[in-house]
Amino acid sequence: MLTTLYWLTNDLRIDDNPALLRAASSDRLLIVHCLDTRQLHPRRFHLAQLGKGRRQFLIEGLNDLDKQLAPYEQFIHHCFGQTEMELANLIQDHNVGRLVCARQFGSDERAVLTTLEKRFSDLVIEEVDSTTLFSVQTLPFAHNELPNSFTPFRKVAEQQAIAHPLARPAALPPAPPRPSHNIAESMIQAAGPEASNLFTGGTQSARKHLENYFSGALPLNYKEVRNALDGFDNSSKFSPWLNQGSLSPRQVYHRIKQYERDNSANESTYWLFFELLWREYFQWLAKQLGHDLYRFGGVRQPKRNPGCFYPERYRRWCAGNTPFPLVNACMKQLLHTGYMSNRGRQIVASCLINELGMDWRYGAAWFEHHLLDYNVGSNWGNWQYIAGVGADPRGGRHFNIEKQTSLYDPNGDFIQRWSPQPVESVIDSVGIDDWPII
Repeated sequence: MLTTLYWLTNDLRIDDNPALLRAASSDRLLIVHCLDTRQLHPRRFHLAQLGKGRRQFLIEGLNDLDKQLAPYEQFIHHCFGQTEMELANLIQDHNVGRLVCARQFGSDERAVLTTLEKRFSDLVIEEVDSTTLFSVQTLPFAHNELPNSFTPFRKVAEQQAIAHPLARPAALPPAPPRPSHNIAESMIQAAGPEASNLFTGGTQSARKHLENYFSGALPLNYKEVRNALDGFDNSSKFSPWLNQGSLSPRQVYHRIKQYERDNSANESTYWLFFELLWREYFQWLAKQLGHDLYRFGGVRQPKRNPGCFYPERYRRWCAGNTPFPLVNACMKQLLHTGYMSNRGRQIVASCLINELGMDWRYGAAWFEHHLLDYNVGSNWGNWQYIAGVGADPRGGRHFNIEKQTSLYDPNGDFIQRWSPQPVESVIDSVGIDDWPII
């Protein structure tokens, strides 16, 4: 009798889930999610990886998936601890012969699989491409030979056929007996609703948003409004659910194509696909780079020093208390909602790197802590890009904050909404070079 352990990561859904379908080819199925305690304490760059908002959004997604599994007489076994140790205990306790999971792109997650592979020589480990447009087999490049910039990737990838979403399984194998008391499960169920009012985790909310977005003219205007700093309808807002895995990129892609058939296609509908390709590129790039994704010098030899660490400057940037009102507003928006527009992310990243002279990795870690749509490849890859040490042949981005303010907040409405209070007078009275260094 084959018992399969299906390790849930960023694939919290039943529809279009190839990993779940693969795991279902078994006699017994143990569906597991582990909340890794290391993510809740300061770790990389002195920050917990999983902030309060992200944790709540994750819990909402898990609870939603548990409800979807109930008609299959299945459930999520919740673990709380170091992932590789928790999974190892379950493998032993249930005589697991196979572990199935979505393909892992981050080096931390891949290290879990490496540890299990070394410990259990007879364990079959299967990674399935459940979170990307392409699989290893259909990716138009060898996954370890990606172009070193996006454009060559995009020109080839956009010509490739993309598989249609898969139907949900008709049935699932039985689960091992449910434990009488699971501390981790009690923690998940007891969590209160404290997340951003912009987003609720889970497939139900993801489906509703997908249909709402494509029910009118929003896709036809996406390119014109995507740089707006505020306003829920001014970008697609798919990213939180995509990166949680409660929505698949193939579902979004084919919904775009359906919209183009039923309505019309223009540059904006293409640009929605274009953004999916950016996400795709960064996923495979993260896998290729491994731990170099977090390296100070990135993947290129920078033409200049990519920054140092100044604790006081960093603290004020995080709190939205810099000499730059637009940056402050964006940072406070992030603190209150767990979200920031793409334009805002570029502006605040450029400010940290270029105006404040900071090591870019501390900014990336702050985003990782807060962003509800955090994705290891997109986040760290984009920060490398802005810093000029990543997949940008032009050597980084330096945004003129005054110009960005005049372009995207000419009347000051965004600043007034998110950061109406003036910056502390102590900052107004000194230049950047005079900021205290602790």
